[in-house]
Amino acid sequence: MKPIWIVDDDQSIRWVLEKALSRANLPVRSFTGPREASAALEHDSPQVLVSDIRMAGGSGLELLQTAKQRHPGLPVIIMTAFSDLDSAVAAFQGGAFEYLAKPFDVDRAVELILRAVEESLREATDDERITEEPEILGQASAMQDVFRAIGRLSHSSATVLITGESGSGKELVARALHRHSPRASGPFIALNTAAIPKDLLESELFGHERGAFTGAQATRRGRFEQAESGTLFLDEIGDMPLDLQTRLLRVLSDGNYYRVGGHSPIKANVRVIAATHQNLEDRVRQGLFREDLYHRLNVIRLRLPSLRERSEDIPLLVRHFLQKSARELGVETKRISEAALAHLTRFPFPGNVRQLENLSNWLTVMAPAQTVEIKDLPPEFQTTAPMPGASSAQSAYPGTAAGGAAVPTSGGGHAGYGSAGNGSSAPVAGGGNVMATGAVGPGETAGVSGMPGAESWEPILRREVARLLRSASPDVMDQLTRRFETALINEALDFTRGRKVEAASRLGIGRNTITRKIQELGLES
Repeated sequence: MKPIWIVDDDQSIRWVLEKALSRANLPVRSFTGPREASAALEHDSPQVLVSDIRMAGGSGLELLQTAKQRHPGLPVIIMTAFSDLDSAVAAFQGGAFEYLAKPFDVDRAVELILRAVEESLREATDDERITEEPEILGQASAMQDVFRAIGRLSHSSATVLITGESGSGKELVARALHRHSPRASGPFIALNTAAIPKDLLESELFGHERGAFTGAQATRRGRFEQAESGTLFLDEIGDMPLDLQTRLLRVLSDGNYYRVGGHSPIKANVRVIAATHQNLEDRVRQGLFREDLYHRLNVIRLRLPSLRERSEDIPLLVRHFLQKSARELGVETKRISEAALAHLTRFPFPGNVRQLENLSNWLTVMAPAQTVEIKDLPPEFQTTAPMPGASSAQSAYPGTAAGGAAVPTSGGGHAGYGSAGNGSSAPVAGGGNVMATGAVGPGETAGVSGMPGAESWEPILRREVARLLRSASPDVMDQLTRRFETALINEALDFTRGRKVEAASRLGIGRNTITRKIQELGLES
């Protein structure tokens, strides 16, 4: 990893940050002023740049501008006086990742820098993935129709609504629409509206001013601001709360929005691409989705076919995913026999392409031979019909959760049987242990929840809800939410042996979120 650059003319500030970052095992390089750092940027770049705003040798805002010109994706943290609001606003307008108020708590400063490092590494990984891998694969006529539609839209910035089952590749299509649009040079910002708690979603979308609510210690840019001049992808738009639908409609109608707690309108120059696996017409009829917002989003609709509708693409996709998984794991690529391929083309794949990718990752790790035969497939894939005892909504296929939504295997572990999740991101094979519903010990085979005889957790949850309601227990939602989050976090921490960053990654949440949850739930002991 590249070093963190600290730019400050105050030797004590440099010394404190150097020591704190060294304790966190982060490399550090210090500069006494912006001119020295600007000169270094000509031939080198940091992982994260942390700079004071006013120094004897020049302005941190000028250094910010220089850094953004040479390295647009570089996270820059501006340090500023606690009461210097104008400087903070100027920093964000210049593209700063965040600002750090002086005097600052050292632990919080390190936490902020670690968050910027994660963002930097994630952007680098995304850029590499976009450069090295094909966008979307498909030879079926249904996919060729999608490709033609993307081509026709390549000169347009019109709003697009992408529909299709979970795991069918809606975000990949959104990225392709962005890359082949007049806004390709701008950012692509994705937000799964179903994965963000309702209370945080407004701030996540529109940002907030400092002091707008408890805990808002700094002004924060929302996704609309981050996507300026680019594309904002709103996944699972059908789950957006009604009050936020109203705010989104206003942005799409007049192009202006306000940060939470803000009083000055901000002009939005953003293309919106929305996606959902739900039937929005039904949601409108049920009063769960605004009809006027539906018509605003439904300017151009792209429907993605399920994998069942393009089964002739399965051999192409399997070979691609086996190569990809082997490359990421640094092993030889597994081959798959024609008989196994023919068998898989008859499989229903309720989790669609994401489930097929999870299967390919599993085979790379678990298949005993270099050539995969039908007998090497997981038991659930050795029949082309749902398993006895598993309902249609709870089939026991690797990488599939209730309702047929595919479950991603997050980075940092070999992809295998995914744990229950929301299926919001594509799986990535990485180094580490095999993901499974239970630990795989000597002489054991990875198991799957939903095997014959195993009960789905939803009926158990319903019974517990009914019991609490009958007993007139107060705050049922809060009780169950805390118990659910406690179970999730404890299980993830046990799985990662206490490594919070990896646990957060596997749960699909941020490092700061898991730290806050651990504190709120009293799990620190």
